[in-house]
Amino acid sequence: MFIRTFDDRQAAGMVKSLVGGTTRSARFLTAADGMGFSYNENRVAAGADTVLWYKHHWEANYIVSGRGEVTDLTSGEGWTLEPGVLYVVGPNDRHRFRITEDDHHISVFCPALKGDERHDADGAYAASGPVPKTAKRMFVKRAQEMRAAGKEMVVAGGKARTLRMLTQADEVGFGFSDVHLEAGAEAVLWYKHHWEANHILAGTAEVTELATGKSWRLEAGSAYNVGPRDRHRLRALSDLHLVSIFSPPLRGDEQHDADGALPPSGPVPPGPEGG
Repeated sequence: MFIRTFDDRQAAGMVKSLVGGTTRSARFLTAADGMGFSYNENRVAAGADTVLWYKHHWEANYIVSGRGEVTDLTSGEGWTLEPGVLYVVGPNDRHRFRITEDDHHISVFCPALKGDERHDADGAYAASGPVPKTAKRMFVKRAQEMRAAGKEMVVAGGKARTLRMLTQADEVGFGFSDVHLEAGAEAVLWYKHHWEANHILAGTAEVTELATGKSWRLEAGSAYNVGPRDRHRLRALSDLHLVSIFSPPLRGDEQHDADGALPPSGPVPPGPEGG
């Protein structure tokens, strides 16, 4: 189990200025972490307008705040970007990303980025590993619409509500969930068969590693990362909103068992230094 914050990412030289200085990207996880994916926390200034084409990766982008639009440059189809929108692009999806109101979003990549990449002239990153094979093209999911359709689940013994926005069926190499806990909720969890990254979007919490008794206070912009060895307790000190990224991806219908685990859903990445 390990914790990451924006401050430690900055101290490690892992906060990058990209796209002509319009984007600040904090590299929270990279290929070196061995979790099967990487992810960045990004801030993009209003007025940014760029063409991107991730020829060697699948990328999912969850909008936390701000507004803009993304356009598929092959089909001409466009989507409005606003909080709760998840847009997903892959090797066939040359697209335009335009921001009209200062943006905050989380980007997840598979295969994982090394962390020092810069976009090339096509708006791509250099290859960094095997790309998940799928015939899927660019797609968008909206948290509000999924909730209205009854897709939100109560999990962790009734302690959390989750929208499993990306699952095995999406074939992008990782799962992605939008998670809420109410103040005072407490759950003991143990992901025996997965690696999971949890990025706090709003609220405060405490996470405790039960093997050692060590605890960390979490707040917006901090992250905790757990794997097969990490039995832990999460306690919401206030209403809590986070996103959870899983590798291998979940089927989407799982419930936690008595140990706080989810059933196996594929090969487990080695994790940091072999997990």
